[in-house]
Amino acid sequence: MRRVFSFPETVNEVSARLVAGGVVIITLLIVIGGQHWLLPVLAYGFVARALSGPTLSPLGQFVTRVVTPALPFEPKIVPGPPKRFAQAIGATLSVSALIAYYVIGSTTATLVLISMITIAASLESFLGYCLGCQIFGLLMKAGVISPEVCEACNNFSVSSVASSS
Repeated sequence: MRRVFSFPETVNEVSARLVAGGVVIITLLIVIGGQHWLLPVLAYGFVARALSGPTLSPLGQFVTRVVTPALPFEPKIVPGPPKRFAQAIGATLSVSALIAYYVIGSTTATLVLISMITIAASLESFLGYCLGCQIFGLLMKAGVISPEVCEACNNFSVSSVASSS
């Protein structure tokens, strides 16, 4: 059970960017296409990836087992904890959007929250810029996140972890 709910210490950046691309597609279907039934799918995916990396995430499994191996790109291994932090932010925003839509009934709040995810996922997918990883790096630099949280990050400067993650 512990192995199921553990996040990898390292992550393949190629897979992370592809998962982010899938998130962009889902969020655009919600924001532009009005497909609000995808809100629970989006929220589940983020919660699953924050808890276990790709293990419990259908999108994560599809990307890591099917898409990434089929591509001609070399793996780019980066520290996992900043990616987990980014997934936790996505989980917070997507669960908040789910509550805003289904409990509070606020389409506007839902669309704002999902748009925030769209922007962050687009930066990750298209530019390789992980906004959550940048925040993680800043929190490490400020001493809010202990160096023990990310041993792999300790081998890099905080700025290189944030930019490579």
